[in-house]
Amino acid sequence: MVRYVYDFAEGGREMAGLLGGKGANLAEMTRMGLPVPPGFVISTEACRAYLATGAEPEGLAAEVARHLAAVEESAGRTLGRPDDPLLLSVRSGARFSMPGMMETILNVGLTDGSVHGLARVSGSERFAWDSYRRLLQMFGATVMGVPASRFEEALGALKERRGARDDLGLDAEDLAGLAGVFKDLIRRETGEEFPQDPAEQLRRAVLAVFESWNGERARLYRRREHIPDDLGTAVTVQRMVFGNLGADSGSGVAFTRDPATGRPGVYGDYLPDAQGEDVVSGIRNAVPLADLERLDATSYGRLLEIMETLERHYRDLCDIEFTVERGELWMLQTRVGKRTAEAAFAIADALVREGLIDRREALARVGGEGLARLMFPRFDADRPGEPLAHGVPASPGAAVGAAVFDSAEAARRAAAGERVVLVRQETNPDDLPGMVAAQAVLTSRGGKTSHAAVVARGMGKVCVCGAEELVVDTAARRFTAPDGTVVEEGRVVSVDGSSGAVYLGAAPLVPSEVMRRLEGGVDGAAEAAEEGGLVAAVTRALEQADSVRRLEVRANADTPEDAARARRFGAQGIGLCRTEHMFLGERRQLVERMILACTPGDREQALDALLPLQTDDFAGILEAMDGLPVTIRLLDPPLHEFLPDRVELSVRVATAEARGERPEQRDLELLAAVDRMHEENPMMGLRGVRLGLAVPGLVAMQVRAVASAVVARVRAGGDPRAEIMVPLVGDVEELRLVKAEVERVLAEVGEESGVTVDCPVGTMIELPRAALTAGPIAEEAAFFSFGTNDLTQTTWGFSRDDVEAEFFPGYIDRGVFAASPFETLDEEGVGRLVRIAVEEGRRARPDLQIGVCGEHGGDPASVHFFHAAGLDYVSCSPFRVPVARLEAGRAALSHGHGGHGGDGDGKDADGRDADGGGGGGGR
Repeated sequence: MVRYVYDFAEGGREMAGLLGGKGANLAEMTRMGLPVPPGFVISTEACRAYLATGAEPEGLAAEVARHLAAVEESAGRTLGRPDDPLLLSVRSGARFSMPGMMETILNVGLTDGSVHGLARVSGSERFAWDSYRRLLQMFGATVMGVPASRFEEALGALKERRGARDDLGLDAEDLAGLAGVFKDLIRRETGEEFPQDPAEQLRRAVLAVFESWNGERARLYRRREHIPDDLGTAVTVQRMVFGNLGADSGSGVAFTRDPATGRPGVYGDYLPDAQGEDVVSGIRNAVPLADLERLDATSYGRLLEIMETLERHYRDLCDIEFTVERGELWMLQTRVGKRTAEAAFAIADALVREGLIDRREALARVGGEGLARLMFPRFDADRPGEPLAHGVPASPGAAVGAAVFDSAEAARRAAAGERVVLVRQETNPDDLPGMVAAQAVLTSRGGKTSHAAVVARGMGKVCVCGAEELVVDTAARRFTAPDGTVVEEGRVVSVDGSSGAVYLGAAPLVPSEVMRRLEGGVDGAAEAAEEGGLVAAVTRALEQADSVRRLEVRANADTPEDAARARRFGAQGIGLCRTEHMFLGERRQLVERMILACTPGDREQALDALLPLQTDDFAGILEAMDGLPVTIRLLDPPLHEFLPDRVELSVRVATAEARGERPEQRDLELLAAVDRMHEENPMMGLRGVRLGLAVPGLVAMQVRAVASAVVARVRAGGDPRAEIMVPLVGDVEELRLVKAEVERVLAEVGEESGVTVDCPVGTMIELPRAALTAGPIAEEAAFFSFGTNDLTQTTWGFSRDDVEAEFFPGYIDRGVFAASPFETLDEEGVGRLVRIAVEEGRRARPDLQIGVCGEHGGDPASVHFFHAAGLDYVSCSPFRVPVARLEAGRAALSHGHGGHGGDGDGKDADGRDADGGGGGGGR
């Protein structure tokens, strides 16, 4: 018979897949002898069984009863006992952290009768009624489906009548009356009474937590964080300890290091006379954790000891939830804490220096997307003007956008292409869609441990919390600053997540220090490593990645300036030089002459005019990349792209004729050429290798320019390593014909100059047919480079320019895609073609060099796939080169140096997100 329930003493952190992060870590702390209230975990297997059948798994109730009896025995109280009731917390806990996305029900077991017993044994009627109204509120919303806003409205109305700023302004009589209001509300909304049987409360609470796994916000969060839908959640059932018993009690959240910056110290929030949900919801502004020393020095000292113990045990930043019950400290949760990209690099580097981890593990704990965020611009610290307000800098970075005051509006505007800042008094899990859509989150309540802060850090969003100076009026859709400035919805604001400042208007940006140092090249990076700080941590991570990675990292660059920049960023060559970019601007007229040529002689004259210009372009790029490979792609796009727009030309001709004038002869010739070249689907028409075969002299001109540039560099004492790449090959015969032309021209230039010109000829694999016939093609190609942009388009039948805005958002929302296949490689379809081409190409030509030059070359998850698939290099934009270097190193650690196996999921060995997110459950 399947076992579903485990006591804390039976588990450990290695069982996160079965017990969820929360349950596994509570079991680990129990094993360590830390003060954890006794309890048990209902496994993820039970959740999956329930969700599959819609029925409680057979035998689960009996198992729960046995483990509950053990908790009752240790507590000396029983569930449902009227004079001294045992109360329970029922909390979700998935394998991967999903803060606030699933459900929690506290104080399970209270009833109309036992609330009086709780008042007697605690000596506080207010505490008893406060605990009961919380149960009614949580159970009513989570289990019975009453909209949570109904309870908030009733509570808000009572506080307004009493003139109370927060819940502490309500006395026992107020709360007893509120409990009655809540019960009436449940009856009206659901048609049933709040259950007075504690066992029934527990059963329904557990099933509600199971069902919350498939709640809308949980599904949205999993899609964004790429968490599988089939894992399920565990349920932790635990004896309640109470932080709302008076001034000598309270609840808090602590971090062993600052999750925003990574600095060591005492970080967290504490809320006297409160249960844990009050801290993370942000409904009351907590005091800094350090204030606990003044309030309860004994508990504070013990907490610091436990924090140090946990950090050394987990060898990482720990996020800890705790409660003080009348001077006694209890640990309610720990997990490897979510952190910003800045903190991820700083903490990993610090732990190496402290001897807790080595450089290889430090590399596994940071990620390319985090590095990319650190390269984004920041606000200019010397900007003129005063901020509107300051808050808690909860997640760093710089963001500018229109202020919006609800999640739906944020999502609507963002879908229309507008940048927005979500402004709330405090966020709750239902605000997740708006947080995903927004550039930044700004709240007037809460701190670094509030829902807004935790979720924003996990998503890499800029966040400022607890800006108490702002009066946020969500109903009127505006906020008011201390100086009286009123910011209506739609006005642009700037949010600085590093300083906590909020500005009116768009604040000026400056390059980040990380970007400045990386762009400074090797010497600048070496200086940074010696100086210390964040830039040093990033530099050391890149050095470690470079020391272990197998994949080379090249750049896509079309100018000498881009090539030089890429080299400073650490590129090991150019994987894609697009020659069509050299035909734009003033040179477009020469291309037009070539297209309009009526005779071979006219065409030859136009090509001759282009030749020296192309030669100079190639010479500059080869000089910038001297000693490194430069892969030059022959002309790829259809020729009509170099001509004026067809509609524009037609309008000009028609307008002249309507005036009775003769249209310009050039316009007539251009229109005739455009009409002649018009194709219904030009991206599938006369382009790439087909263009080279159809337009006499085009390939020869480009190859002669490459060869002449090579000769010039050799004569100047350089070491040019040009490679010639033929685009859009679908059949080996196409490549064979073009290759013969290339080799003929190279030989001619070599004979004319007396310099041997050796340029390997390869091809792009960007059509499914090319991938499926890679063996014969490899017999003619010195190298393959996957053009994954076109390969994705042709495999899926998508036109990227049309579909991304049209239906991709809906596909992602509905789970068809986890991410756009143009951003992260589709491993099942496109990836299978890549693997086939690699295998068959290498079988035909074992020394075949294989790389990728589509945009996936700079995507972290895709880099892992390319390593595992056995490619030799990735090529990406110059600014993504550091990201690709880092991920290539991480891929070597995850999959081994051989480049085979693995799943490329971007997670480290413990399943944490690459940027440092942790295991553990929702709060």
